[in-house]
Amino acid sequence: MKKTFSREGVDLAYRDVGDGLPVIFQHGLGGDEAQVADVFPDRPQTRRLTLECRGQGVSGYGPVERLSIATFAHDIEALADDLGLGAAVVGGISMGAALALRLAVHRPSRVRALVLARPAWVSEAAPANMKPYAVVGDLLMRHSPEKARRLFDDSTIAAELARLAPDNLSSLQGFFNRPDPVLFGRLLVAIAGDGPGVSEAEIRTIAVPTLVIGHGQDLVHRLADAQVLAGLIPPARLCTITAKSQDRAAYRREFRACLSEFLETLA
Repeated sequence: MKKTFSREGVDLAYRDVGDGLPVIFQHGLGGDEAQVADVFPDRPQTRRLTLECRGQGVSGYGPVERLSIATFAHDIEALADDLGLGAAVVGGISMGAALALRLAVHRPSRVRALVLARPAWVSEAAPANMKPYAVVGDLLMRHSPEKARRLFDDSTIAAELARLAPDNLSSLQGFFNRPDPVLFGRLLVAIAGDGPGVSEAEIRTIAVPTLVIGHGQDLVHRLADAQVLAGLIPPARLCTITAKSQDRAAYRREFRACLSEFLETLA
């Protein structure tokens, strides 16, 4: 069952499950706790904590000007403090990986080990691969969800995704059914235009055990970015798995296996 945590007057939902090695593991942009649960290995000796970031899952939005990767990272820190967590394994998928990377650089005492799964950012803000999220967000802010979906489906971006990365396209199309479409559009635009707030030089200073998970057939979560991060972080290991669009069952199985093996080394 999800619990609720309040910060700055905003109610945020989180899931705290299991007992043992603490692992803070975050979802991607527009995702929720279920996205993490889908790929997280069943390990009775692990305590998994996932905060649903502002405007995502069942968490509130709060002031729109506070929707940022920095704010989400601060929310995670505040929740960890509230629960009395010390240093933990910190990781996530896509945006969650950017949050983990930010914490590893700016709050290294909190990070015992690091997991960057399907990263969408290295260090640059507003990378080109996040443009589809910004396009969807802009459409939701300016049109009804129905018209916004039609315009997106007719766009060259949607055509490219359908041809090269159908899983990306499916995820983006699901955003047109969200409640509070204008607010959700603001969220997408804000985060797509943001970054982890770290430099490549700072990334090179990360000294904790690190797992990077990546795969091909994905225009948003590029394998090249996973390879760059694995090369920048001295102790990092890259685990390349089957793409979701190729074989979803294999993707889940291999993701869980890579993560489980990594966590086993930390026990």
